[in-house]
Amino acid sequence: MRIALVTLGGTISSEPLDGEGPSSPGPDAGGGGVVPVSGAQTFAREVARFVPGIEVVPVEAQMVPSPSLTVADVRGLAARISALVEEGDGVDGVVVAQGTDTIEETAFALDLVGAADEVPVVVTGAMRDRSAPGPDGAANVVAALRAAASHDVRGRGVLVAFADRLHAARWVTKTSTFRVDAFTSEPFGPVGVVAEGRVRLGSAPRPLPPFEIPSGPPARVAVVTAGLGDDLAVLPALADLGYDGVVLVAMGAGHVPAAAVENVAMAAEGLPVVLCSRTGVGPVFTHTYGYEGGEIDLIERGVMPAGVLTPAKARLLLMLLVATGLTGTELQRAFARYAES
Repeated sequence: MRIALVTLGGTISSEPLDGEGPSSPGPDAGGGGVVPVSGAQTFAREVARFVPGIEVVPVEAQMVPSPSLTVADVRGLAARISALVEEGDGVDGVVVAQGTDTIEETAFALDLVGAADEVPVVVTGAMRDRSAPGPDGAANVVAALRAAASHDVRGRGVLVAFADRLHAARWVTKTSTFRVDAFTSEPFGPVGVVAEGRVRLGSAPRPLPPFEIPSGPPARVAVVTAGLGDDLAVLPALADLGYDGVVLVAMGAGHVPAAAVENVAMAAEGLPVVLCSRTGVGPVFTHTYGYEGGEIDLIERGVMPAGVLTPAKARLLLMLLVATGLTGTELQRAFARYAES
């Protein structure tokens, strides 16, 4: 069983800049912080004894903090995965190790393009860098390798392995800045676990329709969050600022103040506007609240509901769909296909 371990950098690869001492000795200790330095070769050596029967094929793709990853990087990663599967002896699965800040976006994009159609693809990372007490990177890589080597994982789309839990790329989101179990999949929960070295699976989302990341630059999509008493006056100005769309992160199940409704409507006349919830759990509603600024009102004014997609995933999906040239009703239908799948 050959499993490729593709590293992109991030906390899982990070060590202190000066090469000395722990990364977090205390708030008054100073120091230069940690940076990504360790790649796939290092991890392959460290985890080999924990995964007998798996030949880990190290692939060092990048060495960057995950906030610096781009859509072009993810497109290149998808191409690299295809090449690993098709070239030479091929591989039976792929593990991607990267920084946690953008794991949900990388995993979702790989899921959109069907990266796991041929072999399992599992994304992982770490919350503690390599110099911290009890770093979690190696354990997460081991769990991801075991998942990628499991025949039962095939056909379930791209997964994220973290803290011995397996999450569907479509549902997973990062919900903590410090906990080692930083990822959740509300409201559906994980799709499986890795316990005693064994992969145990539960439910899985429906397969996504096929999609190809456009070769050109992605569209520019703003994210605007509604708050108490906010009139969202910034929205109508976004088109003039060069934006191609906007994700509106609304209150509750998809609501904004009445004072903001006209500005939302003005924005929706010139740009695609996607409606998300700032709660973090549950779908945007579509037909419950009928007051001014409620989701019924906003949808009637041309806003597109994001379903259960997080703002980060809704932004990514809108960026990619707009870049394909879709507009109007065609764009709305395409977005709904992926948001409600």
